[in-house]
Amino acid sequence: MKDLNFDHDFLKSLMKGIAAQFGENCEVVLHDLTLPYDRTIIEIENGHVTNRGVGDPGTNLGLEVLRGTVESGDRYNYVTQTKEGKLLRSTSIYMKNANDDIVGSLCINFDISELMMAENTLKSLTAANLSEHVEENFVSNVNDLLDSLLQEAQELINKPVSLMTKEDKIKGLSYLDKKGAFLIKKSGEKIADFYDISKYTMYNYLEEGKKKQKKQDE
Repeated sequence: MKDLNFDHDFLKSLMKGIAAQFGENCEVVLHDLTLPYDRTIIEIENGHVTNRGVGDPGTNLGLEVLRGTVESGDRYNYVTQTKEGKLLRSTSIYMKNANDDIVGSLCINFDISELMMAENTLKSLTAANLSEHVEENFVSNVNDLLDSLLQEAQELINKPVSLMTKEDKIKGLSYLDKKGAFLIKKSGEKIADFYDISKYTMYNYLEEGKKKQKKQDE
């Protein structure tokens, strides 16, 4: 596969086929991961499932793949939940070019909320072979995704920023880096403001965190 445009028409037809096969509760999304992360969605079927559309961003899981935090980004048949409380059975498959660079992803999100309510009679369709619950944030604005990651980082430290030590902030920044937060356009300024430090100090803290992790890994 040279690039996403090479197979765009086929992928678009495949998406329509999957959506038609499983009905209106099945969202199918095509991400072009060569674009800025705030607008990676280039095709979507049944976007009402997660309330997203063309031009919206990817999720936190995609950031982790691009950051290299996870070795293999493909996930199959995992369970996640939207902010509205819909329970989804999802699959995410990443596409690479000839240079082994990630260029896109095809994601399927099937709303099984109603099926789960009828679990006793539909158990074979909803409960079989489901893997662990995975936290995935579906957003229509990339700033909401960054806000969610900042909230996760603060919960990790379990202190308000005003009471955080330098080591606490290094730990929080390292977590955000691991989750791919710095891949979001202009995220550095917002993250620095969140921790009440300058961007210069923030990047120094990030380097300290990387050096500390490297020593722990040796």
